[in-house]
Amino acid sequence: MEFQIGTEPMAGSEAAIFVPADEGREHLVVIGNGMAGCRAVEELLARDAGRYRVTIFGAEPHVNYNRIMLSPVLAGEKTFEEIIINDRAWYDDNRIDLIVADPVVAIDRTAKTVTSQSGRTVAYDKLLIATGSDPFIIPVPGKDLPGVISFRDMKDVDAMLDAANRGGDAVVIGGGLLGLEAAHGLTLRGMKVTVLHIMPTLMERQLDEAAGWLLKSALEGRGQTILTGADTAEICGDGKVEGVRLKDGTLIPASLVVMAVGIRPCVALARAAGLEIGRGIKVDDHMVTSDPDVLAVGECVEHDGNVYGLVAPLWDMCRSLADGLTDRHTGYKGSVTSTKLKVAGLDVFSAGDFSGGEGCEDIVLRDASRGVYKRVVVKEDRVIGAVLYGDTADGGWYFDLLKRGENVADIRDLLIFGQAFASGGGALDPKAAVAALSDDAEICGCNGVSKGQVVACINAGACSLDAVRAGCKASASCGSCTGLVENILAVVLGDEVQSGPKTMCKCTSFGHDDVRREIVAQGMTSIPEVMQKLHWSTPDGCSSCRPALNYYLLCALPGAYVDDQQSRFVNERMHANIQKDGTYSVVPRMWGGLTNPRELRAIADVVEKFNAPMVKVTGGQRLDIFGIKKEDLPAVWADLNAAGMVSGHAYGKSLRTVKTCVGSEWCRFGTQDSTGLGVKTERMTWGSWMPHKFKIAVSGCPRNCAEATIKDFGIVCVDSGYELHVGGNGGIHVRVTDLLCKVSTEQEALDYCAAFTQLYREEARYLERTAPWIERVGVDYVKARIVEDDAGREALRARFLFSQQFMQDDPWAERAAGQHAELHQHIAQVRPLETV
Repeated sequence: MEFQIGTEPMAGSEAAIFVPADEGREHLVVIGNGMAGCRAVEELLARDAGRYRVTIFGAEPHVNYNRIMLSPVLAGEKTFEEIIINDRAWYDDNRIDLIVADPVVAIDRTAKTVTSQSGRTVAYDKLLIATGSDPFIIPVPGKDLPGVISFRDMKDVDAMLDAANRGGDAVVIGGGLLGLEAAHGLTLRGMKVTVLHIMPTLMERQLDEAAGWLLKSALEGRGQTILTGADTAEICGDGKVEGVRLKDGTLIPASLVVMAVGIRPCVALARAAGLEIGRGIKVDDHMVTSDPDVLAVGECVEHDGNVYGLVAPLWDMCRSLADGLTDRHTGYKGSVTSTKLKVAGLDVFSAGDFSGGEGCEDIVLRDASRGVYKRVVVKEDRVIGAVLYGDTADGGWYFDLLKRGENVADIRDLLIFGQAFASGGGALDPKAAVAALSDDAEICGCNGVSKGQVVACINAGACSLDAVRAGCKASASCGSCTGLVENILAVVLGDEVQSGPKTMCKCTSFGHDDVRREIVAQGMTSIPEVMQKLHWSTPDGCSSCRPALNYYLLCALPGAYVDDQQSRFVNERMHANIQKDGTYSVVPRMWGGLTNPRELRAIADVVEKFNAPMVKVTGGQRLDIFGIKKEDLPAVWADLNAAGMVSGHAYGKSLRTVKTCVGSEWCRFGTQDSTGLGVKTERMTWGSWMPHKFKIAVSGCPRNCAEATIKDFGIVCVDSGYELHVGGNGGIHVRVTDLLCKVSTEQEALDYCAAFTQLYREEARYLERTAPWIERVGVDYVKARIVEDDAGREALRARFLFSQQFMQDDPWAERAAGQHAELHQHIAQVRPLETV
């Protein structure tokens, strides 16, 4: 893939020198289309957009993307489109010539030209080298076998995804950040993963022994095998990777080996050009190399004896480089670094010197129940180091104290409890905490944004979180600094902060309600049509909007719209729940919690046949079979279907269960046949796709043994009939139901249930449970639509029953229909949008 504005090399023995148009400006050629190179160009454009014409060479066939976010792409939490920093429009709008998939292979400093792999030669006035770093491959036998890869770019991610789709065992060599992120992503993708780390502590450069132990324990609890003190002797295999042997003789099976043991500055091109090289390309305070017309920035450079592999120093370098190219005098003086990371979803932070020593005092907080560890190292009443695990919210504050060398004697007793307590004199005050941060305190590490830059963005008119993200990129990547940005907004603007209607995602300016309305109003029938007519910024959407659009179309066009399986979350596509070790759990439906010997025998046979390690009785009165391998799912479905059992949809944004008590048939307190009504309700509603999971319960008397008053729809049987309840939630935020009404007959209870379910399906936003939906629209609105409007209720009921003709999805029937091979192929190709 290539897109470029300019002249192609001429045919013949020598390639022509490519000189872009617009001779009036100096020509800046950038070698490297990564984060450092493009950030330098951004800084330059911000200072003097008309000073240089720019040509950028990239080795990869992509626009500029955020390498920090490769781990979420591997884990299925983000798509590649979501981690793009500068899209094609940015290059076009700024008249930048972008040449991709064609790396520069030679620099002629005398002629002031660069030559690319394809033979293209381009002249420059100023040259910027931003070649980054190369992964270090340990020199052991077998390192060149197919199946041995690094973890540096999208090509590596694609190779890991392909390996995960084939299944098997993976070994990750290296227990640093990249290695642990690779292991996390591969585990979520279903591989059995072993991490080998030669040091006794994971991430020993960032974490002390205690924090490293907590991290190791947490990762092992997620199904990974972590071997510290493990020294690799060789990678084994006959024509491909088959295992890794350690120096103690241990052999670990593997079909994939990921090398993540470190990086080295990529200096080969600069060295061949005769530039001065140390550990990296040597530069001065304005990033100028030993050649005054050649600059370098990023992981490839050495400044004052230091080489940096973190993002924040790169941003500082880019600012100084742009200052130098635009005749400003601010130079780079080096960086004091901190590390704030999310490792496999676990927060860690470190800064400064935490090795201890004479005159140092450790202040430590351990909270085992929350998995929180904090250690602040103080010397002569000044913070010199900090390590945080599990709760890193105060990392920026500790780092700010460290950089400024501030005396902390007055807050010594409150220091370990964080800035909100220390700034509030022992009372929790997050706003006071963020107000006390200095202007140069780092807020967003992913994009190198300080508090001062966020405040300037707000003062320039950004009145909402989304506006700040668009203006200065703070909180626009991993999102871990969102709380800080929101507090800064509150401090600067007070009551003038605008929440505004929440958009579906970053792909569109439309909210959920707007999209639903336009789908109906314009008669749209497909996801591409919605994206085209509503001007989606990303051609294929993202993992947030595609499932929502798929649901909205499915709800609006029952029987006409073809469900797009690839726009569903992984659990819904697999018809099973993925677990932390990469296996799946399967839940067959038991109508109203009832079962029989045939079903129990079928479940027992499946457990034995597929070696399921656990069977669990769920809170929804069913049996959950754990530890099923991905490749065994079609056969499991086939066996359960043969016994007459259908999907319990425990994985779905759909009806989950109808919980019942035994009611009047057996219980001496029962007033009505709650079990029978529960079965009827479940058979009416099962398989119905919803905005979110949906639970029903029927209790046989006011003692409420089935917990109907914390369900989405609850029926409580009384002597005179049935009390109908809506909007309950028994999860993290417990919400008791609102009483909808009271009816006299089972049929009325079923009719009201169908009407309420359809109203929720048609009007709630995707991923909005009934509890927040009712709190948003008000229970009086629901009553007006369901109880007070007989014709409206009947119309809702009729639409629900009509849609159920097309929505009672039974995945196990696919096997009975002779689609075993197709189903296996579908499973092999599944790449999750969501893994939990």
